Amino acid sequence: MSLFSSRAHTNVTASTSLPAAPSSWQHETANSQGHKHQRTAIPPWLINTASLIIMGLLVLLSLSIGVADFSWSGILQSIVNHSANSDSSLLLVSRIPRTIAIILTGIAMAVAGMIIQVVLKNRFVEPSMVGATQSAALGLLVVSLLFPASSLLIKMGVATIAAVFGMMLFMLLIHRIPPTDFLMIPLIGIVFGGIIEAVTTFIAYQTESLQMLSVWQFGDFSSVLSGRYELLWLTGGLCVLAYVIADKLTIVGLGDNIALNLGISKRQVTWLGVGMVAMMSAVVVVTVGMIPFIGLVVPNIVSRIMGDKLRRSLPAVALLGASAVLLCDIIGRSIRYPFEVPVATVFGVVGTVIFLWLLLRAPAES
Repeated sequence: MSLFSSRAHTNVTASTSLPAAPSSWQHETANSQGHKHQRTAIPPWLINTASLIIMGLLVLLSLSIGVADFSWSGILQSIVNHSANSDSSLLLVSRIPRTIAIILTGIAMAVAGMIIQVVLKNRFVEPSMVGATQSAALGLLVVSLLFPASSLLIKMGVATIAAVFGMMLFMLLIHRIPPTDFLMIPLIGIVFGGIIEAVTTFIAYQTESLQMLSVWQFGDFSSVLSGRYELLWLTGGLCVLAYVIADKLTIVGLGDNIALNLGISKRQVTWLGVGMVAMMSAVVVVTVGMIPFIGLVVPNIVSRIMGDKLRRSLPAVALLGASAVLLCDIIGRSIRYPFEVPVATVFGVVGTVIFLWLLLRAPAES
């Protein structure tokens, strides 16, 4: 059951007058567990299997679409003759690396969005709404201007540190906002991210680096080749770590009192989650650029179907995130063939529509 349902909203509103009211996330989980008989539960294995099949079909379609001439018969001939040809070279150098980069990016941003929503106990936020991706781009720009010869790992490290500081500043800004005010937090995040992005653009304009900045501000996979995407495998390891600590993240999302009673250090788990989100955002920005709304749309869709238990829903979030980015990339390569529309543009349009729907739907049902 989603956090935006009328029952969850009524329970949260009625409990705000109590001195020790549980968090909104706790209300949602309690409702999900207490009213399971009112909805038909879809088995997680069925959802994950269907998502995996859809993603497999999209992978085959992604490998087949492109400007360069490509045929699967040429690949089969290369395998039979045990010799490389133009089709096999194109597949290994360009198509497969690009598809892997798309999958890893979709998984990373969807999982990062799920983590930050659990930590902040708010379904309306994602990395681009808490200043993570904008701060990573600012740090990347600064280190590129001051130390242009620095390695990619150093740039990624600086971008990660900048993302952590940006998220810390955002959490300080929303510290006094009541947890029941669901809409104020993402609105502050949008303004906060806009300010950081404006500062970044001003610095780039003054240093004549707008073209370099545009590469990081618009997620695009057209330049991904073998040897230029391998940093994204780090996000895969972070997603595995998120699955390992999924139960602790879920407990932290239930509220401070429950986490304390169960012996979970809220501070440690929170900062671990923040650090993971910052590193995922930094790696994606460094490699392919910003792609907004993945971490907002995908976790909300999955939570409406599977609930808020993170260990159960995280695989579905990862698969749906990868499929969503794959689909948007295929659309971007097809609507103006042989030219490409960046994935960030395609998903930005879709994500904006869904985000506005979420914003307008919650108060209408309250």
